[in-house]
Amino acid sequence: MLVGLFRLARPADWIKNVFVLIPVPFAMAAGTQFRPVPLAFGLLGFCLINSAVYTLNDLFDAEADRLHPRKRHRPIACGQVTIAAAAVQIGVLFLLGMGLCTAACLRIGTIDAAALFLLYAAINVVYSLGAKHVAVLDVFLLSSGFVIRVLLGCALIEASASPWLLLCTSSLAFFLGFSKRRADLTSGLDGHHRPSLRGYSTAFLDQAITICAGVALLAYALYSIESDVLRDGREMASMPFVAYGILNYLRLVNTENAGDSPVEVAYSSRSSQLCALGWIVAVTWSLGIW
Repeated sequence: MLVGLFRLARPADWIKNVFVLIPVPFAMAAGTQFRPVPLAFGLLGFCLINSAVYTLNDLFDAEADRLHPRKRHRPIACGQVTIAAAAVQIGVLFLLGMGLCTAACLRIGTIDAAALFLLYAAINVVYSLGAKHVAVLDVFLLSSGFVIRVLLGCALIEASASPWLLLCTSSLAFFLGFSKRRADLTSGLDGHHRPSLRGYSTAFLDQAITICAGVALLAYALYSIESDVLRDGREMASMPFVAYGILNYLRLVNTENAGDSPVEVAYSSRSSQLCALGWIVAVTWSLGIW
């Protein structure tokens, strides 16, 4: 059961919390004082809240997961973890996560991070209780998690969130969310496993993915041009990596049906990993950090 509880926590999915760190180099370049302790406390606490949410989602999805060729092996669906044990894990992880968040808030002197923690948890409870069955709304709620991560990063370092950053994040999150639904359809899933799929078609999802990818690219390009923190002559250095990353992911979605799990792509796609590394190098150079 301990192995099953660890699997339920999905620590591999904590990689999504890299979005918490995205505002850090931009804020530092703008003159914000970097305070690593509250950032570390908040990041670790949010990881624990993530795991509590993943456990809750698997608890509600257990019956549907038993009908899925891959998800039927999840700990609750296959009987490796009992409902009672999963419920205890949710409570423990939530309390530990909020405890670390409280410690971060005390060091910062504001409760913004705690409010974002609670908002993230509330949205995911609504999602698990039935909102995930409503087409489009399900993707909006999933995407909100990435925007909250960016806002949390800003709160933990006491920086203001740029509207361009939020636009880039939200459009990219929609891109990933609609790609996931497309992968569900093309893998043979239907409304019996995920009722929201009754409201989608491949044609609609292809259009939605294209729109969101275009908005993300345009928003990032405009931010690069208009930003005050990027050095003159270096503004567009990171743009090629953003364009390649989005287009390469779109290629994987259409040729390998890889959109089902962005996490798996992050761990398995060498090209995506090299692109992310290139973006970090380019954006830190654009900001004049080195």
